Amino acid sequence: MPHILVVDDDKSIRRLMDAVLKQKGFNVSHASDGVQALAIMENKHIDLVVIDLMMPIMDGYELAKVLRSTWENLPILMVTAKKEQRDKHEGFLAGTDDYMTKPVDEQEMVLRIKALLRRSKINSERRIDVGDVVLDHDSLTVKKGAVAVSLPQKEFGLLFMLLSFPGTIFTRIQLMDEIWGEERVESDDTLNVHINRLRERFHDWPEFEIITIRGIGYRAVVSVPNLK
Repeated sequence: MPHILVVDDDKSIRRLMDAVLKQKGFNVSHASDGVQALAIMENKHIDLVVIDLMMPIMDGYELAKVLRSTWENLPILMVTAKKEQRDKHEGFLAGTDDYMTKPVDEQEMVLRIKALLRRSKINSERRIDVGDVVLDHDSLTVKKGAVAVSLPQKEFGLLFMLLSFPGTIFTRIQLMDEIWGEERVESDDTLNVHINRLRERFHDWPEFEIITIRGIGYRAVVSVPNLK
């Protein structure tokens, strides 16, 4: 399971987050300041860091900058009592990926952590194997035996995202945010066109299928054992 590092100088908050995250199946380490956090990072594999902003010795901004410069792809969630927009802006400029204000909704925090971990996996994984089918992120190709299908970047991104988590339902908004980012448009037409093109390209490939979840979004279904 993913290993989460919680960095907060408030012992009661560390205990609360530890209990919540462990209940959801995560491994958890914790530190009371940035210096302790960096020492843990040097000795353990950490998949995501939850950082308080106001801490002694090294505050959350400084810690986020160090983490981002050293572990470029590490997901960082900043959780703080500071609610001003300028504080959020400074947090994102320091390198945090997401920002929540205290008191946090525990369920929302867990959902945000899962979303950050999912994005991290998609960004770091360069290849997916679905039986005899191989998705190669570097070449934007889908291969099966001697057949190689080259895809436009966004089509490949959609297929890669769906097949990274077979069976998981992705909402239209999630897909648009992940693949189009700041280019995202409000209309569903663009997403529908790309999904339909993928279906047309791979309609006779039995290894996977893209299913519409009416009113919600899409999920990938695979026919390879242990990937369903």
